Formats: sequence, C-alpha cells, structure tokens
Amino acid sequence: MGDGKIVLKAEDLDGYLTAEDQNDLQTLQTMYAETMQSFAPVNKDAIIRSFDEMGHKMQEICAKHPNIKVYSFDTEEGAHAEASRVISKLRDVRTDHSEFIYYTQRAYEMLFRLAYTDQHSDKKNHIIVKTPVDNPVQNYAVHKIPDIDHKIEDSVMCVMLRGALLPSMIMSKEIQEYSSTDYVTPFELFKISRDDTKQENNMQYILNLKNSFFDLHEMDGKDLIFADPMNATGGSLVTVVKYLQSQGVKPKSIKFFNVISALKGSLRVTRALENCTCYTLWMDPVMNEKAYIMPGLGDAGDRLNGKDSHETPRNIMQLIADYGHNITGLYRSQLRKIEQTVLGSL
Repeated sequence: MGDGKIVLKAEDLDGYLTAEDQNDLQTLQTMYAETMQSFAPVNKDAIIRSFDEMGHKMQEICAKHPNIKVYSFDTEEGAHAEASRVISKLRDVRTDHSEFIYYTQRAYEMLFRLAYTDQHSDKKNHIIVKTPVDNPVQNYAVHKIPDIDHKIEDSVMCVMLRGALLPSMIMSKEIQEYSSTDYVTPFELFKISRDDTKQENNMQYILNLKNSFFDLHEMDGKDLIFADPMNATGGSLVTVVKYLQSQGVKPKSIKFFNVISALKGSLRVTRALENCTCYTLWMDPVMNEKAYIMPGLGDAGDRLNGKDSHETPRNIMQLIADYGHNITGLYRSQLRKIEQTVLGSL
C-alpha cells in the first residue's frame, strides 16, 4: 500500500464461494461448452434449446440466493419482452454509440424500478407541476408517485470509474426524479482496474488511491450504490468495499446494479459482502479464461465512452466534456456533484 494501491487477488475472491456454488458454476460451464458446439456452423434450433435450458438452470440457482435479483427472474412475464429487446440491442455488434447510450439509459430505468418501485405501496407522494398554459390563469397538474424517500435519500453513488460513470449518473437522476426533495446523491469516485495480462483464475484487482476522489465520512452508515454495466468477476466491487470497511466505513446497505452479470460475479459479491444485493437486467452463464462474460456484449466502457489510448487516457473531467451537450444538459445536477467531488479533493 506504500504506492497508494490496494490489490485483491482472484484466489481470495474464490475463497468466498461454497462447494455448492462451485458445483453450480461447473454445471453452467459444461452446459455452455456444449452450446458452443452449435455456433459453428450455426444451428439455430439447438442454440435456442440450449439457452432455454441454461436460463432455467440459472433461475433455479438464483432462487437459492435472495440477494441476487435478476429482472427476467423477478418480474412478471409481461415485462420480460422489454428486457429481452433492450439486452439484444446492447449485445448487437451493429448498435452504434448513440443507440448504446439510449438502451443503457432504458436498462437502468428498468433496474431502478426493480429495486425501488415495483413493490406495492399505499403511500404516495404528489408532484405539482406548473404547465406552460397560462390562459385564462396559470395552470397546474398533479401526479402521484410512490413515496420512496426513505429508500433513496440516504444514498451515495460510488463510481468505479470510466464505464461506470454514465450508469451512475443515470441512477442518480432516477433518484432525484423520485425524491420529493429533489435529492441529488453525493458522488465518490474510485480508480479501480484489473490486470488484463492475467487469466481469470489468477486475476488481480488494483485500486489506485492517488487517482480516486472520495470522502470516507460521507459514506459511513449510508446506502452505497454501485452501477457498472458489466459484472464479470465481482472483483472490483469487492476490492473497493473491503478497502472502505478497512478504513472504518460501515455501509447501511450496498446495492450493485448491472446490465449483465456473470453468475460467478454475482455469487462472489453476495457471498463476500454483508447486506449487499445485486440487481441485474440479464444474467449470463459463464466467463472465458480472460474473464470476459460470455456471450456478453463486448467492452461496455468503450461502447459508452469511446476508446482511450494507453498513452493519453482521459481523466474524469475530460470524459465528461466528451459526453457532449445532450448528456451534460440532461445530467447537469449530477455533473455539478461530480465536479465538487473532484475539485474539492485537489
């Protein structure tokens, strides 16, 4: 830690898994290996049948883990088509940058509903809106929304940088929209990466404290929210939270929102971290030896933000500037909070 870096190793992560977890993961590994035999040449009927079987198996496994919430497993059947369509567009190699952002926004709106508003509640809040119609008098409208202030107004967005930045802003915006007090979450920014020269079974996760911006006191006793498009191994989240706990931070709860999660990543996270719930729009069965989710959707960070060169990576403020007027205008309250976090730490 003398160089300002915290390192977590893959073998430490696997230590949280039970023998039953390992057996379940091996079952999915075998099923996916058999499925891949239908990829070349493509056998559509066999692929459909195999994915259906894997889906049922993952649903059976997740039923044993109440802190793993999968949209297509936990919502009514009528909502599944929306999830399937959004995921299919995000996976598609033909989906361009603008579309990818649009469908990411839709995905996180759905995840927000799953976590906060799908449960029935008789208590409501009211939004009173001034409309543009002012003849013969100024007009107003009233709209009811669920009263979830108690669920959201103690929340802190914890951003594992780059690909997680825009999803975190989307979640914070949803919280602001549902808050009766227009609550804007604080933002804590962490520079976490994994050593991609290594394999999944000996991976290292590196938290760079010198390039992170956070306030330990602001997170203690709070509901910590992490929003990362992909949860492959779970290593980045566990690294950050274990470090915070070593510094005396005691979260009230931890929520991890993913567009796609590998089964192994969800199992590791919920085993390693107390009072942590994983919400994922779609669960994929396995990872390859490089710890990439399969079938996956590629590098979500690059598809959201564009690719950086290793020689001149953008810092957080440059990344925000590159989002352009449409994004910065939509999330201006969130961007002000992020700027306060970064500039206040310099």
